[in-house]
Amino acid sequence: MHFDERNVGDYRIFAGALEGPKGDGYIAAMIVQRVQGVPGAPREAMRDESLACGHRWESPSDALAYAISKAQDAIRTRSPMLAC
Repeated sequence: MHFDERNVGDYRIFAGALEGPKGDGYIAAMIVQRVQGVPGAPREAMRDESLACGHRWESPSDALAYAISKAQDAIRTRSPMLAC
């Protein structure tokens, strides 16, 4: 497993590249949380443990880049899942 995390505004992104069950590449996963200190906000805003329907990337860096990109898109467009 490979992980990355970063802060974007009021959110923290946790991204993961998980080895496919048959060693057939890496699955992208992400969790988006509101940063503590936002009153009344739930901690976890979004989670997807199998982005792109479980598509396999050849490298963990490609899977991480996709997960970070999707999380940033969700934050930027204020996905309904983030508007709690």
